Amino acid sequence: MKASLEPIVVGLIFGGNSGEHAISIRSACTVKQGLSEGLNPARYQLRCFYIDQQGRWWGESVANAVLASKQPADTTKLAGVNTREGFQGFPEGALEVDCWFPMLHGPNGEDGTIQGLFSLMQVPFVGSGVLGSAVGMDKLAMKAAFAAAGLPQGPYQAVAAAELAQKEQLLSRLEQALGYPCFIKPANLGSSVGISKANNREELWAGLELAANYDQRIVVEQGLKVRELECAVLGREQLQASVVGEICFDADWYDYDTKYSEGHSQPIIPAQVPEQVAAQAQKLAISALQAVGASGLSRVDLFYEETTERLLINEINTLPGFTHLSMYPMLWFASGIPLPDLVHKLLELAR
Repeated sequence: MKASLEPIVVGLIFGGNSGEHAISIRSACTVKQGLSEGLNPARYQLRCFYIDQQGRWWGESVANAVLASKQPADTTKLAGVNTREGFQGFPEGALEVDCWFPMLHGPNGEDGTIQGLFSLMQVPFVGSGVLGSAVGMDKLAMKAAFAAAGLPQGPYQAVAAAELAQKEQLLSRLEQALGYPCFIKPANLGSSVGISKANNREELWAGLELAANYDQRIVVEQGLKVRELECAVLGREQLQASVVGEICFDADWYDYDTKYSEGHSQPIIPAQVPEQVAAQAQKLAISALQAVGASGLSRVDLFYEETTERLLINEINTLPGFTHLSMYPMLWFASGIPLPDLVHKLLELAR
């Protein structure tokens, strides 16, 4: 990062060829807002870059148009579009970036791939490195890391998509180990994409088929009667946990529509839990980052079993949603760090 008075060129990269493309755009809009509202916005020179749904990179003119519309771009209508999908090279201005700020959710964004690219470029970037991003993204690797660290979590079973060829054997194994209800999740997606709840064998099979469409690795979790708590973490060598929040929702479970639709969920910040429970949740959140090797920013989701006051780690998100409905910026606002200061701190922590 520049030590002189020259503006730091920040490369805000968003979009991506994952199921969370639209959320990434909304997150990038919030980051841009935070940079523009800072006490010293002249400290940063923002350059925006867009990855379309085919994985092609676009420069500032396309990126700024996407942020203005808050809608994915139909890049097939742009003049001179390369019909080949995937990364073809850096757009103009990308090699002048001093620090990258990725707001890419899901595969090829928060799974260590783009973090590896930035590492090869030897340019600082916001968020976790390759290891923390990769382990935090894959739910089965994440759960294995939590188990190795002795962190509490609910019962689950790992499923390979190839096992669906032995339908009856697979269903019997899952029913015996977990019972109903249970949740079926692709191992490498976030924001509730591809996730379903099963209350019987028919729904379990449908959920497995759905998850297999997204990933070859699947996790099936036992349904628990719990409250859903969330804690944001910030830092690198010294990790700091936010106040603990709770998500209450008007649905059977916290699915994609509930998460990102106005009025369908209600964040309670701070969560109405005993003080010792909140303190333990903060401690577990920091332990979760340490277990997977994450740093920079993360949101840790926990289950609170009220009858026993038991806390379980559900999962970690190493590049959490940053929209105006997202818990990460809201938790830090409630902890005394408003959006412009939060964005500034994340840039200061860039590795």
